[in-house]
Amino acid sequence: RSSLARTNPTRLPVNRTGPPRICMKLLPTPPASSDPYSHHRLPPPPQLRRASFPPAASRPFAGLLRAARVRCSSSSAAGRGRGSVAPAVARFQRRMAVSGTEHAYSNILTSLPKPEGGEYGKFYSLPALNDPRIDKLPYSIRILLESAIRNCDGFQVTKNDVEKIIDWENTSPKLAEIPFKPARVLLQDFTGVPAVVDLAAMRDALAKLGSDANKINPLVPVDLVIDHSVQVDVARSSNALQSNMELEFTRNRERFGFLKWGSTAFQNMLVVPPGSGIVHQVNLEYLGRVVFNTDGIMYPDSVVGTDSHTTMIDGLGVAGWGVGGIEAEATMLGQPMSMVLPGVVGFKLTGKLRNGVTATDLVLTVTQMLRKHGVVGKFVEFHGEGMGKLSLADRATIANMSPEYGATMGFFPVDHVTLDYLRLTGRSDETVSMIEAYLRANNMFVDYNEPQLERVYSSYLALDLDEVEPCISGPKRPHDRVTLKDMKSDWHACLDNKVGFKGFAVPKEQQDKVVKFDFNGQPAELKHGSVVIAAITSCTNTSNPSVMLGAALVAKKACELGLEVLFFPNVLRFCCTSCVSLLSADCGVILIFRSNHG
Repeated sequence: RSSLARTNPTRLPVNRTGPPRICMKLLPTPPASSDPYSHHRLPPPPQLRRASFPPAASRPFAGLLRAARVRCSSSSAAGRGRGSVAPAVARFQRRMAVSGTEHAYSNILTSLPKPEGGEYGKFYSLPALNDPRIDKLPYSIRILLESAIRNCDGFQVTKNDVEKIIDWENTSPKLAEIPFKPARVLLQDFTGVPAVVDLAAMRDALAKLGSDANKINPLVPVDLVIDHSVQVDVARSSNALQSNMELEFTRNRERFGFLKWGSTAFQNMLVVPPGSGIVHQVNLEYLGRVVFNTDGIMYPDSVVGTDSHTTMIDGLGVAGWGVGGIEAEATMLGQPMSMVLPGVVGFKLTGKLRNGVTATDLVLTVTQMLRKHGVVGKFVEFHGEGMGKLSLADRATIANMSPEYGATMGFFPVDHVTLDYLRLTGRSDETVSMIEAYLRANNMFVDYNEPQLERVYSSYLALDLDEVEPCISGPKRPHDRVTLKDMKSDWHACLDNKVGFKGFAVPKEQQDKVVKFDFNGQPAELKHGSVVIAAITSCTNTSNPSVMLGAALVAKKACELGLEVLFFPNVLRFCCTSCVSLLSADCGVILIFRSNHG
């Protein structure tokens, strides 16, 4: 009895139909030792090799589970003659034995042949399940289904979880809970540094325990883009970019040095250096795989990121959304994220945008509609013949605004527009062919030249793109849309209205008040409506070349017509990547602006 007095509780995955289960591992009292962690050490490698489990690469924390099994066996031997093994331990052993058997869906693992012979790889085929419910599933839910099937191990993901997703039409309204294992994690430097620090701390702890610190690595690909450290100290100058970047490196020397170390120290981690562009545009143009082909197994790209606008990648047909740092780190370490099976709003697009109407006008219209409809905690999936008239940059702009309209993501399934964008951004023809072949074979590709099966959605919305008008939003909220023709009257109404989202309650006698001041030795004045900062910095706009070039051409025309910029406002423009800067320079807008305004 005394030798079994010490218990070591280990939390198992949450029981999604009940309270959490606790498995109590009864361990012998450790011998006296000067090392307080000696009883936590893993058994020697030979013991681990005798355990019948899948390879560690395919089962996260397999070493921990094997150690638990060996220890439970030791406890059982130590307890012989004193009674049978504790029921909790027996249940744990049975579950581990089941999870170590053949994959539950190995019968649908299918080869994908190349047109010229050979094969791209193998994949878990959704059509091979022969279940008519799958044909009606939204494309975004099919990505969750494929992930559950591929990762079904009877432990972290079970066949019951797979059945919940297949039966989405009935289980989603009941707020059923499912596990989801994203294909990769996206970090930016503000939220990425703590994650890398935690990995470094784990390595340090493992080294102190006498083990190999290099064993600590992310179990899924991690991409970290350094883009959130820049500040604008210099503006309205030809050397503003260079000066601000030099200050950025000076201020963040220690952080950048640490991240550079992490880029070489950890496997499965890519660090994109400063000055490369906004994280979401880098994700869209370079990091997004659309389809992974890892060790001969093909599967859709999916991502969680530590930035709310990670949703921009949904415009590329990659399921992605923002999460907190703890969820991101758990995903990095191979743990599934628990989520409620979401409802999906089907948003049908028809027609085509008129000349002069931009993606910003469209996204403000969509945001207003979705906020009114109510999409918090849901997926929004766009479909309809109007999709073929939207560029991928415009789709990404709409997807980027998901946090503003409240949805988990605004998803655009992969179609021919997506494939054209992949070629445009430097993906090889072989890669694009592989992506198309896989998605077509697994019923995840939309071809609007073919008859479309009717998919089931939780609710429905529709928008004729011909009806979208030029507009702005504000003065305080993104869904308070104001048509451009009503902008002046709306502004004066806001001055009169009581304080709120659409009001400032400025008395009539003070609305024309002018305040005079000196700015760098020059006289200046301010009044209600004066522009004090003119910035295009939001990733929603800067990631769309057509919108950025449109703004530049408007500025060019304004300069030609004699419009002048006052000397005191900060005039800022952050480009998504270098391509927009080069295009702006080529069309002469930067040269003309500088010649008129320094």
